[in-house]
Amino acid sequence: MTINHTVTERFLKYVKIDTQSDPESPTCPSTEKQKDLARVLVAEMLEMGIKDAHMDENGYVYGTIESNTSKKVPVICFCSHMDTSPDSSGTNVNPQLHSKYDGRDIQLKNDPTQIIRVSEHPSLLKQIGNDIITTDGTTLLGADNKAGVAEIMDAAHHLMTNPSIKHGTIKILFTPDEEIGRGADKADLKKVGADFGYTVDGEELGHLENETFSADGVTITINGVSTHPGFAKNKMQSAIKIASEIVAALPKDKMSPESTEKKEPFIHPVSISGGIEKTVLQFIIRAFDEETLKIQEDFLKELTKQVIASYPKSTFDFVVKEQYRNMKQVLDKNPEIVSYALEAIKRAGVEPVLSSIRGGTDGSRFSYMGLPCPNIFAGEHAFHSKLEWVSVQDMEKAVATIVNLAMIWEENSK
Repeated sequence: MTINHTVTERFLKYVKIDTQSDPESPTCPSTEKQKDLARVLVAEMLEMGIKDAHMDENGYVYGTIESNTSKKVPVICFCSHMDTSPDSSGTNVNPQLHSKYDGRDIQLKNDPTQIIRVSEHPSLLKQIGNDIITTDGTTLLGADNKAGVAEIMDAAHHLMTNPSIKHGTIKILFTPDEEIGRGADKADLKKVGADFGYTVDGEELGHLENETFSADGVTITINGVSTHPGFAKNKMQSAIKIASEIVAALPKDKMSPESTEKKEPFIHPVSISGGIEKTVLQFIIRAFDEETLKIQEDFLKELTKQVIASYPKSTFDFVVKEQYRNMKQVLDKNPEIVSYALEAIKRAGVEPVLSSIRGGTDGSRFSYMGLPCPNIFAGEHAFHSKLEWVSVQDMEKAVATIVNLAMIWEENSK
């Protein structure tokens, strides 16, 4: 299959549009600028001939590629998120194309202290001779997830301009605010009307992720005792110090992001705020099964009790909020979703790898909202940082995978 790719041009265009989300904002989307990209995508889909392409009031983009077969094919949705991480600036992104990569470290143009070292990014060794896109060292790139957006758009363009490729109804969904955990919040899956879906938001070439962490958030509120510091002896019980003791009491060699890998769970403090009278600690808890998740939470609660026992006039509140669950439990009920994707990757000339992700995607939430949804590689690397990079050739393989998937679902239908 030959595809006249537009993915690189689209990607270079999209990353220049600032779509950073904001976890402190109560609105949806959390930043209005995410709609700037949404409007571009709607215009491009309409130009392709996707007649129902539109953006809703919350910044979600929807579109339908109509079926061109007489077979009864399940409706498939391809989804990516438009926002970029708040962890590093997404303003004035200046992408750099490194043609025919030679295997050496890449020093970024406008900040020589930013170097993508092969020793730290061994995946680069698989890219020799390929074309690598990076930032100039002053911002993130936005490959997470504008690579996925560009790949879906290129695949849509190919299907719309090649009606001889038989496929069922294909739905396109672009979401805001995935990076702050809200990507699925206001997605109208009834409007999407798909039976199965695929997020295109993975990393390494050929990888298909059918398993994620299960995730909860924990908020610990410490209620201390405040008094004038000049007269505080035997009276003051500082909530700040109590909270600090809780964090300091966490294990140093296990149960943290920096000490775990593969399927090991973790407890991760992400923020601390407040004063002497009241301090709030925010944690994220991650594990691949709910039983382990509960064990982690019970451990944290018991640790908190032990610390605060030394402060008899102080109290604490411990609140657990479910975030998302391991999508494998849902995907296993419809194994063809995964097997067809593995076949699509093979047809793209890539050896498929079924893997787990130490994180979550919109697909984690969608799977439990009625849209079983594994995650296809997009080729993004070192995301959420100024060292972010993506390979042109990997993006093109992702496009071929999406097109192949549309064909395979049609081939296996009656």
